[in-house]
Amino acid sequence: MPDRLSRNPSTSPAGTPAPGQRADARNNRARLLQAARDAYALDGTDVPSSAIARRAGVGAATLYRHFPTRDSLIAAAFSEQLGQCIATVDEALEDDDPWRGLRTALTKVCRMQAEDRGFSAAFLAEFPDAPDVRRERTRAESGLARLVQRAKETGQLRKDFDTSDVTLLLLANNGVLRDSPAASMAASRRLLAYFLQSCRPTDDTPLPEPAPLRLDDLYRAPRRTG
Repeated sequence: MPDRLSRNPSTSPAGTPAPGQRADARNNRARLLQAARDAYALDGTDVPSSAIARRAGVGAATLYRHFPTRDSLIAAAFSEQLGQCIATVDEALEDDDPWRGLRTALTKVCRMQAEDRGFSAAFLAEFPDAPDVRRERTRAESGLARLVQRAKETGQLRKDFDTSDVTLLLLANNGVLRDSPAASMAASRRLLAYFLQSCRPTDDTPLPEPAPLRLDDLYRAPRRTG
């Protein structure tokens, strides 16, 4: 029976309104979340909360009533993407072909990165006010490690591949993103193709020692300013 991640992103408190909210409050919350998603996709998660409130057409007090902290807004805005990331790893673990599962998961995650500038920071931030987000992210990281191990055990992935190499890929992919969505996607696809080709066990030349990287290193990487 294939591995499977336990998940239920739709019930995460980060992405759902409080019970009993009035219609106007729900509408304001929805506008804030859409404004945040749009802003983060263009400029990353460094966008000031005040700019998001203006974009949504509400006052700062309304924003802080719904999202008391910046992290709570980011977590709520990206709860859907987190669910998609969990589902991607889950589906890959169900694939009978370990290499195809790993390749498909990495392709989808890199595409999510290329499509949304805020994805990396949102997925990897600590979010002290959203323990469900941290818990689901830990499951995703564990699932990626299982994908790597399965592919190595079946001889489809080079023996010296390390789970930290996934972080290396995501760091590199984050670095090739450009202002043009088309250019970002093209650069991401080419980088991933090179990476996947190098992962196959066709060359016995040993690699240097793995870098001491974890997924949260991606969040600490230098981000765009200005």
